[in-house]
Amino acid sequence: MLVEVKIGALIMDPNTNTPIVVLKGVDSDTILPIWVGAYEANAIALEIEKIVPQRPMTHDLLRNFIVQSGYRVARVTITDLRDNTFFAAIELLDEKGAKMTLDARPSDAIALALRMDSAVFVEQKVLDISASTTAASTSGFADQSVSSAEDWPDLIG
Repeated sequence: MLVEVKIGALIMDPNTNTPIVVLKGVDSDTILPIWVGAYEANAIALEIEKIVPQRPMTHDLLRNFIVQSGYRVARVTITDLRDNTFFAAIELLDEKGAKMTLDARPSDAIALALRMDSAVFVEQKVLDISASTTAASTSGFADQSVSSAEDWPDLIG
């Protein structure tokens, strides 16, 4: 089952000073934090704030290539969580409706979805795994198991 999400917040982890994209369920109280790199967070922030850089950034280049090639982004899906690493897929459709799926890092997929005004989804199994595990083992973060909106009361409106 897929759960539609939107960006609820883009924050900094106070313990590690690492950016976190907090995804919030569109029709639910689902919360999914994804730790991302600084450059990816910047690409997301620029699009959220509608700041246009003087020259196209990588995600703008990818958007332009997709559009010029006759495709559109049907949706982005966070597909898996293995060993504290999230996985995503970008679903493209051509003018005839033929589908092509590309593997991607969630941060890149989200940055592209924002630029293409595309929906973002999370597989229910990812939410289940995230709720039952911690981010400490390979990422070096403090124990963090976030599964409901109560855990982020001041961040999500």
